[in-house]
Amino acid sequence: MWNTSDLPGGGGVLCVSGAGTEIGKTVTTAAVAACALRAGRSVAVLKPAQTGVAADEPGDVAEVLRLAGGGGTAPDAMTGAELARYPEPLAPETAARRADLPYVSAHQVAEAAEKLAASHDLVLVEGAGGLLVRFDDRGSTLADAARLLAAPVLVVVQAGLGTLNTATLTAEALRARRVECAGTVIGSMPATPGLAERCNLADLPRYSGLPLLGAVPEGAGALPPARFSAAAPGWLTPELGGTATVPAAAG
Repeated sequence: MWNTSDLPGGGGVLCVSGAGTEIGKTVTTAAVAACALRAGRSVAVLKPAQTGVAADEPGDVAEVLRLAGGGGTAPDAMTGAELARYPEPLAPETAARRADLPYVSAHQVAEAAEKLAASHDLVLVEGAGGLLVRFDDRGSTLADAARLLAAPVLVVVQAGLGTLNTATLTAEALRARRVECAGTVIGSMPATPGLAERCNLADLPRYSGLPLLGAVPEGAGALPPARFSAAAPGWLTPELGGTATVPAAAG
């Protein structure tokens, strides 16, 4: 099983994708970063394409750095980078075309991640939306960048109804492209889960064939950074640098 502790110092890349959009991918990325930082590792966060954010507004990278840096991290232990920013909240290829701005390619993503990996213990590459959302007019995706990097992909999934299908489809797409998948994380787990959410804890691994590596609580992104950083290890399993055991499913 893939484990962040197996990554060699100065060379580990983990791509973070979603089985959809608005399901807690950025907060999950921040939680993984916080665990690595608390373990004394340096972290770089790479966002290939940020959409729907104005030039002077903080994007996903800024949010990850804000949340993950709450544990008193040394300034040089964490950095972030964007390759492109587009004004409309659309898929990167669509947003770039409508704004008449340059596309980002999978090769550019891989090159940027490799440069960051030369000086950081862990590089987190956060995609936009789902796995097969296009970066450019040639159809390149985060899956293509992960394959170029020989990097595993962590898939963030929703908690309730519909997640079994989207998680399984994403897992099948990764296997078809011969891209390793680290596992899945529920990006926003309700404080009082319903029947579907409780059953999915057991059903997600059965359907997708991927290990469930954690569940980030709903509203975690609203926590003060110091509390977020301190709590993050309790949301993720040891494979992602945490201490959690995924809770038992409902009978």
